[in-house]
Amino acid sequence: MPPRRTNISAMQNRLLILVCFVAQLGCERSGTRNTEPSDGPVAGSGSLKSIAVAGNVHMLMGKGGNIGLSVGTDGALIVDDQFANAANDIRAAIKALTRNKLAFVLNTHHHGDHTGGNAAFGANATIIAHQNARVHLIDNKMSSPGLPVITFDDRMSVHFNGEEIRLVHFANGHTDGDVVVFFTKSNVVHTGDHFFNGRFPFVDIKGGGNAVQLAKNVEALIEQLPAGVKIIPGHGELATIEDIRRFHSMLVDTINTVRQYKTAGLSIEDAKKRGVSAKWDSWGKAYVNVETWIEIIYTSLD
Repeated sequence: MPPRRTNISAMQNRLLILVCFVAQLGCERSGTRNTEPSDGPVAGSGSLKSIAVAGNVHMLMGKGGNIGLSVGTDGALIVDDQFANAANDIRAAIKALTRNKLAFVLNTHHHGDHTGGNAAFGANATIIAHQNARVHLIDNKMSSPGLPVITFDDRMSVHFNGEEIRLVHFANGHTDGDVVVFFTKSNVVHTGDHFFNGRFPFVDIKGGGNAVQLAKNVEALIEQLPAGVKIIPGHGELATIEDIRRFHSMLVDTINTVRQYKTAGLSIEDAKKRGVSAKWDSWGKAYVNVETWIEIIYTSLD
């Protein structure tokens, strides 16, 4: 099906920009960056949804990025911690599953909807992240208790609750400090924001991200996924390999379309007017709409 022309008015575009600006300003004042959407009810009011995934691993959904939670005899470990006002809900969700303490917080990247709770948990739990994520958090004025105390370059492992929890860096996709977390025995993978299930992703170009590289990273990630794996995406519902393959297909298709526009000499604004294939219409109904995604791709292309 040929690319479709979008029909969003200039007034709607200005309103979207204003909403995004106000949201980002609020998080910058609190010491973190909010560059991504809320996936559920407002956190801080008992709003987290807990889903048993597999093995030791649970998924917590609420405001901000999805949380992975491992519980067992060694205690609790979380992957990401949403916004600061979700901290009490996260504590309650952990308490409902184990009496053991929270021992580790793994950050998949630096954005505030994934690290906002760092300061609340960092005094008693060990925070681990890629070295570039720590640099960004320092730049964003994260308070000392919320900074990662262990960082790494390519990969590392945490042996916890009877399994190897492997952290692997995928460079310059969503940001320059992204980590994918493999729960090797439970057969669960937390992708961070290398995977937005059923929606266009946000790519932080100023933070070292690139849409073209994201597609390459996702392709490489899919090759590493074991059969039957359960996937916790950065945003969206619990997923399977087929879901992330469709996400990759969207990336490839839309990037190829925008590349053709740019090669033909179209400006960003003209590319936005052309749109992308109508089969991806529903993917633009979350935080990143079609026009924003086209601009991200266009800017990512050489």
